[in-house]
Amino acid sequence: MATLARAAGFFKRSASKNTCLRGVLQGLLQVMNRLYGASAYDTSVWPDSHWRATASAPTCPAWQGDTTVDAVVIGAGYAGLSAALALAEAGREAVVLDAGQPGWGASGRNGGFCCMGGAKLSDKALVRRFGRDEAQAFHGFQQAAVAHVAEVLRASGIDAEKGPAGEVCLAHSEAAWGAMQGAAQTRAALYGVGTRLVPKTGLRDEGLATTAGFGAAINPVGFPLHPMKYLLGLAAAVKAAGVRIYGNSGVTALSRVGGGWRVVTARGALKTPQVLIATNGYSSENLPPWIGGRTLPAMSVILVTRPLSAAERQAQGWTSQRMAYDSRHLLHYFRLLPDNRFLFGMRGGLSADPRAEAKVLAGARRHFEALFPEWTQVETERAWSGLVCLTGSLTPYAGPVPDAAGLFAAFGWHGNGVSTASLAGHEVGRMMAGMDLRLPAVLATPPARFPMPRLRLPLLRLAYAWAGWRDGAPRGSG
Repeated sequence: MATLARAAGFFKRSASKNTCLRGVLQGLLQVMNRLYGASAYDTSVWPDSHWRATASAPTCPAWQGDTTVDAVVIGAGYAGLSAALALAEAGREAVVLDAGQPGWGASGRNGGFCCMGGAKLSDKALVRRFGRDEAQAFHGFQQAAVAHVAEVLRASGIDAEKGPAGEVCLAHSEAAWGAMQGAAQTRAALYGVGTRLVPKTGLRDEGLATTAGFGAAINPVGFPLHPMKYLLGLAAAVKAAGVRIYGNSGVTALSRVGGGWRVVTARGALKTPQVLIATNGYSSENLPPWIGGRTLPAMSVILVTRPLSAAERQAQGWTSQRMAYDSRHLLHYFRLLPDNRFLFGMRGGLSADPRAEAKVLAGARRHFEALFPEWTQVETERAWSGLVCLTGSLTPYAGPVPDAAGLFAAFGWHGNGVSTASLAGHEVGRMMAGMDLRLPAVLATPPARFPMPRLRLPLLRLAYAWAGWRDGAPRGSG
């Protein structure tokens, strides 16, 4: 970091006379304001994902020139595009800027779980922090978010390979199964909804057999989809509504200008009374400085196998296409895709360096084989990684940035952004259009900064070690 700082000082002294050096300086400062290495944010390199291989994405041009618009949305993911669509529907002229192309970030490389979630707190913790009424309001918002995505797919005619309803949580131990039964009673009492419990002996009949299964809780809300096809369909709907989307247009500076904002890219600038920051785990610590220290991007890795034969699926006992995850702290998530490929993902990794990523992906493969031992000879076809976003309060945020009139933010989906980010972005867009809305306090309360933010990655390493110790090795992993 000291070397980077000295280099930045050299470029700063020369930048006022040289446009090229000014661009280099801006890029250098962006690297200094990110937690991971440059490879994690290199938008010229696409992940080798199943989603990109099975969806055709048009290229959006880069922003050039100077102009004034009603609103600028930074980030062409689910939240940003949903906000832009809401703004357009309200008659506002919006421009969307993305550092890469739509689908390059988390919205195009996740597991495709359109499900409830968004916070990392338990139901009891939500009640303690926000009260019973607000916990219930957030639960209702999550249900509405899943329904919102389903309606967007229907209304816009998006074929995103929508799968069967329901999400499965598998207990990874006997103790976890006991806790799961207690949690189901809590949720029934708090929200008035039932979770179907399946004992270990019934998992094969449900098509959910794995060594991680000591029982399961099945939530009827949610469905799997092809995340890139949803994202690209949403982008098409946004363009059809008159919104301009620009790729390869990373924002290098954001500053106050009179009563509004000036948004600067490498090739131009926009003046606007309103800006939405919707960059989630790929946010820069200084855009705006308020966000610095409030987020913790964490790596998630995914592998997808070749198609499994009917005999292979039956041998393992996993035939369901429901979304599933397990109860580990460092959870695994997995599902059978419509073409019978199998997707398997997990948390972990503290570097986007290719060598470090390769080690984490190899570990994910070992976990996959431990949980699904009948598939040890089934080849991995593609594997990739990306960043999810945690916050200092373990809750998401959607709303105005405090003490910064006209500046809004939507981030912190904790690995469950398909639905929550979509509806939260839509609602923030309506706020920006002047509508008087009230989001649940879980979403509307600005997240705290992490304690000792400079130590976030070392502390995450300790958290991973603790969680791994608590979880234990997957059965069969040796």
